[in-house]
Amino acid sequence: MSGDNVDGKVAPNSKNVSLPMSRVKLIMKSSPDVSNINQEALFLTTKATELFVQHLARSSYKNGSGKGKNTLSYSDLANAAEGTDNFQFLIDILPKKILARDYLKSLEERGEEDDI
Repeated sequence: MSGDNVDGKVAPNSKNVSLPMSRVKLIMKSSPDVSNINQEALFLTTKATELFVQHLARSSYKNGSGKGKNTLSYSDLANAAEGTDNFQFLIDILPKKILARDYLKSLEERGEEDDI
């Protein structure tokens, strides 16, 4: 088994993950609270991120509007963020799309309410 240690655990290397570990490390180092990142922590963070993205994609696809199709749309992700308790923290990152005319109309309505 390549990539496994003697005790059966997966060795932390970039062959065991799909996301680029160098990019994850760069993001982690952008935090002022992080000074050193060891390889195990980097590997685990990268793998956890990868698994989370897979879970989000599968949940969004399963409950999405493209049922029967092999597509995943932004609106599927936004609906999952809004409709699933575990993904509520993503609402600000994945807001539902609205048309510009609808946004402008809502701004006008708010302006009228403020005048009253």
